[in-house]
Amino acid sequence: MTTTEPHWLALLRRAAAASSIGQLAKRMGYSRTTLSLVLAGKYPGDTRHVARKALALLDSCHCPWLQQDIRQADCRAIALAQAPTHHPGKLAHWRACQHCPQRPQGEGERHDANHPA
Repeated sequence: MTTTEPHWLALLRRAAAASSIGQLAKRMGYSRTTLSLVLAGKYPGDTRHVARKALALLDSCHCPWLQQDIRQADCRAIALAQAPTHHPGKLAHWRACQHCPQRPQGEGERHDANHPA
């Protein structure tokens, strides 16, 4: 049986690996010990609050087109969708996404000098 860890926990692990558990804990407003226990799967309390805070802090990006933070899943859905030719406003947003430095990479895509996004 294969179990997948929750999305919020994967986000926490990536963020901790990118900086440190201590720095991430400070950003989230938790102690290093609490975050360390959560990451180790040994936190004795309810992790729903940690999960909510992790998603709010780590599962968003700033959309230059909308001038606000949006969920990464929404960013990905807009940027990697087919061009929405039925709606001029949505098409303009989609076009902006195609040149955005934060544009998520889709399956089969590669970002290098010989293959610009």
